[in-house]
Amino acid sequence: MILAATTDESLARMSDLLIYSSMAVYTLAFFAHIAEWVLGSRSKVGRTAAALTPRAAAPAAAVTVRVEQGGSTAVLDKPKVVTRTAAGARDVPDGPGAAGGTVKGDLYGRIAVSLTVLAFLVEASGVVTRALSVQRAPWGNMYEFSTTFSTVAVGSYLGFLLAKKNVRWLGLPLVTTVLLDLGLATTWLKTPSDQLVPALDSYWLWIHVSTAIFCGAVFYLGAVATLLYLFRDSYENKLATGGNPGAFARSVLERLPAAASLDKFSYRVNAAIFPLWTFTIIAGAIWAGDAWGRYWGWDAKEVWSFITWVGYAAYLHARATAGWKGRKAAYIALIAFACFLFNYYGVNIFVSSKHSYAGV
Repeated sequence: MILAATTDESLARMSDLLIYSSMAVYTLAFFAHIAEWVLGSRSKVGRTAAALTPRAAAPAAAVTVRVEQGGSTAVLDKPKVVTRTAAGARDVPDGPGAAGGTVKGDLYGRIAVSLTVLAFLVEASGVVTRALSVQRAPWGNMYEFSTTFSTVAVGSYLGFLLAKKNVRWLGLPLVTTVLLDLGLATTWLKTPSDQLVPALDSYWLWIHVSTAIFCGAVFYLGAVATLLYLFRDSYENKLATGGNPGAFARSVLERLPAAASLDKFSYRVNAAIFPLWTFTIIAGAIWAGDAWGRYWGWDAKEVWSFITWVGYAAYLHARATAGWKGRKAAYIALIAFACFLFNYYGVNIFVSSKHSYAGV
């Protein structure tokens, strides 16, 4: 049963046009980010290698003893030791960023960010226009959820940049993922503008789904940082043990923040958003009580939302438990995000449940 209401087809078509236009601008931003990485100088990176090569670390095994003239006190010259942080990553300098610290690379980086801002504004306009076309929250089906999700993810990234956080290294994987998400939304998940089924016609739609989208967007940023942390940590370990990474690894991974910085970023964003994810599940249960007469019915969406909660709770617990820091905790975080992705796509598309009525 669909609620009787009118749909403004002209606004719906305008929304589609804006979404396609944003994809075109995101594509330009993608190539600008590629140029930033490629044209950024490779000669201005290498601080990690200098800090972790065996030649720099070798004196740590030796202790020099000198005796002050005119006295009998022996003075030990303390060697320089490369320490490790609590997260398990060596305490080394952050990389200079995607541009490699060069004017040319930085120029392309600024162009990429500017294009990303423009694409974000165009896509956000498409989401708002979609909402106006049906006069409701634009989250009634997977197409609308996907376009809103990518918009919020980009907005969160730009928010970090606005706060003067060094996260421009997120730009390339973010824009790439957004293009894939929008490509999937506009091809396989495309759904015409329509009204909500009765169960969705509630003010809880604004509360529950909006928080779920925001949590997922921030979890995504944390997952990218976690994945890059694993690559960067392996790179630092290889340098510290005398290995010789390839030119590509040196060019890319040297420019990223240190493994400790990436690990700290992912932990902070996951820890900050976890309470809101808890609220999201509680709000969903309250909405289910209003819509279906029960707060919890072990529906597939409910189960996988809870599994995702358990995954991130295990990650946060692992970070506070001796022996489960660094890479082990990072694997748990990625598993938790994989559960979120399955809850996002798998349950809605492949599993029969009360949450699969959205016309996907």
